[in-house]
Amino acid sequence: MNGRSDRAVSHNFQLNKDSFGKDFVWGISTAAYQIEGGHDAHGKGISIWDTFVFKKGNINLGQHGQDACEFYYRYKDDILLMQAMNIKDFRFSISWSRLLPLGKGKCNQAGIDFYNKVIDFCLECGITPWITLYHWDLPQDLEDKGGWTNRDILGWFEEYTTLCAKSFGDRVKHWMVLNEPVVFTGAGYFLGVHAPGRKGLKNFLPAVHHATLCQGVGGRVLKADLPRATIGTTFSCSQITPYSQRERDVKAAEKADALLNRLFIEPLLGLGYPSENLKVLNRIDKYIRPRDTEDMVFDFDFIGIQNYTREVVRHSYTVPYLQAKIVPAPKRNVKTTLMDWEVYPPSIYAMLEKFNAYKSIHKIIITENGAAFEDFLIKGEIHDVERLDYLKSYLHQVLRAKRKGLKADGYFAWTFTDNFEWAEGYFPRFGLVHVDFKTQKRIIKTSGKWFRKFLKD
Repeated sequence: MNGRSDRAVSHNFQLNKDSFGKDFVWGISTAAYQIEGGHDAHGKGISIWDTFVFKKGNINLGQHGQDACEFYYRYKDDILLMQAMNIKDFRFSISWSRLLPLGKGKCNQAGIDFYNKVIDFCLECGITPWITLYHWDLPQDLEDKGGWTNRDILGWFEEYTTLCAKSFGDRVKHWMVLNEPVVFTGAGYFLGVHAPGRKGLKNFLPAVHHATLCQGVGGRVLKADLPRATIGTTFSCSQITPYSQRERDVKAAEKADALLNRLFIEPLLGLGYPSENLKVLNRIDKYIRPRDTEDMVFDFDFIGIQNYTREVVRHSYTVPYLQAKIVPAPKRNVKTTLMDWEVYPPSIYAMLEKFNAYKSIHKIIITENGAAFEDFLIKGEIHDVERLDYLKSYLHQVLRAKRKGLKADGYFAWTFTDNFEWAEGYFPRFGLVHVDFKTQKRIIKTSGKWFRKFLKD
């Protein structure tokens, strides 16, 4: 079916919480650097994002996340607001440098105490905490030693994961190891547009391999220390469509799919890197040591997929290694978000279908989905109709997948409050809750009010 037909079919389904089943998990997702602030409070060390934001030209309007949403100081108010919005599951990440200021060695008890307070207050409010171990904010001291390009990161990550498991595992029963490894390796170690700002294959390929190994490292540590916990990891994914049915465009789309959707999931499942479609990945062999192929594999309890859009890809001789480039959505005259991402609800169905094709995956949870649109504060309210329509349209496609018998076991909206959106600064707002970053006042948007009622119903 084409996109228009898919939308029509999906909207014939009634959209209510019960339609998804009683075991379906509903929550919201956040990330430490994007919301916490308190960048140097109570012994926290410097992360690569603390450094990256102050290099000229890296961030829109020269903004930074040193204060962000001040969740570090306002966590109780925000958790109470979640409770009032009927949100029962809260995904947040741990700031590695808040626990281990130098990335390894001496731990910072004040950092451990902070997350213990967050966890305890969540449980007090009837909210289940889901922890992400790594959401892109590597301690700067480890980056100075090579960061993800240094194989020693396997030991550093093991130490950090062990500390998290021992500090929080008595109460936290749901864990995610890495957030979107293709993004933090691609944007941070190949394109240089995210922290730490490195570029080129010489950085990208070792970072990819070490992140792949750390998926297994994190999983094994958590499973050994917390055998009853539910453990997963997350992947960004986008439906890839060839610009035309010409052979070179079809092959370009296959290469893009290998890079964006298959690069980290397939070695995790024992299928190896998808080098048959992306020959440049053969160069990763120089970083592979004996037993690495086995150590890349781990049997996670669930896989998190994070989908926002689709990409249309065409052949391009000028793009090195890939010979493929994305045709920007604005040039295709389609509806877009503020991120210039196409609004294309069938993409989330396509990605559920794609990951369901891997037979060894037990459960699939949508761990991020959402949209940034321009919000207007009028008489103290924000009627974000476009965001609401986006969320409903994508959820219709998730329900369609469930009714087709595909694994779809939960949905976490991105995100709770407007936050610091990496290189784009504070311009794109993804939140269900509006934040005035001058006063830190919160206002529930129309989309948030709908989600509140949806979760209650």
